[in-house]
Amino acid sequence: MRIVFAGTPEFAAQHLQALLDAGREIVAVYTQPDRPAGRGQKLTPSPVKHLAQQHDLPVYQPQTLRDPAAQAELAALRPDLMVVVAYGLILPQAVLDTPRLGCINSHASLLPRWRGAAPIQRAIEAGDASSGVTVMRMEAGLDTGPMLLKVATTITAADTGGSLHDRLAELGSAAVVEAVAKLAAGTLQGEAQDDSLATYAHKLNKDEARLDWTRPAVELERLIRAFHPWPICHSSLNGEAIKIHAAELGQGSGQPGVILAADKAGLTIACGQGALRLTRLQLPGGKPLNFADLYNSRREQFAPGLVLS
Repeated sequence: MRIVFAGTPEFAAQHLQALLDAGREIVAVYTQPDRPAGRGQKLTPSPVKHLAQQHDLPVYQPQTLRDPAAQAELAALRPDLMVVVAYGLILPQAVLDTPRLGCINSHASLLPRWRGAAPIQRAIEAGDASSGVTVMRMEAGLDTGPMLLKVATTITAADTGGSLHDRLAELGSAAVVEAVAKLAAGTLQGEAQDDSLATYAHKLNKDEARLDWTRPAVELERLIRAFHPWPICHSSLNGEAIKIHAAELGQGSGQPGVILAADKAGLTIACGQGALRLTRLQLPGGKPLNFADLYNSRREQFAPGLVLS
């Protein structure tokens, strides 16, 4: 089976590695164009491109797949199947129709819940009990195609966006390998999604990461976990920005944003409902530290009665 793989971030690279480990024939890799990264803003290849180059696979990086020339280039590869994982470009119908067996996608949610760009983080933010990966046959709509295979995992009270991402990357990689084998054998049947159950996972943005202390503590605790390691929730105290890397539900009540208590266990902040204890913070120019370490040297900076905004 001649497979074209399309993907960009580390999540996708793990899927590509799994297909290579399974001995699948990858005839070409599509990934986003190199982007500026780091302090020097040097053009940097995606994780998928980096892996493809390590295996001497042909790499294609079109700006768009709507261009007839790019579509002809893909058709010339004579793919039997296209495997798409977090690619980042829209596949027009002409591309979806090119491979003999069509295009399949590994999506990090239990569809039809959390279609869209940020399903991992939105599941944690919403307090979902479980998440997973759905391998689906692609069609023109956004994550609307027939579901071919699903794998699920429990979302624990300790899960962050990062930990759930890593677990789903492993589950999804194995699921795609299984799906490809069953497609090759002709034993995989699609199941239509129930559109009435669909929810949309909006793309993350940094503005959302600023904590609104009028919200319930339970919601803020989930948000902090969901937005770690990016974009990381933050607030300000005495005009200084503070990044919040970890928190837990605390005790007490008061005006939202007011420091209720500060000790080696954490910094307790009043919320719209309940309180939140911040346990790991990062001050400007510093590295993330457990609050106990900050408290030893900056006790006066976190005096009860001060207000975070």
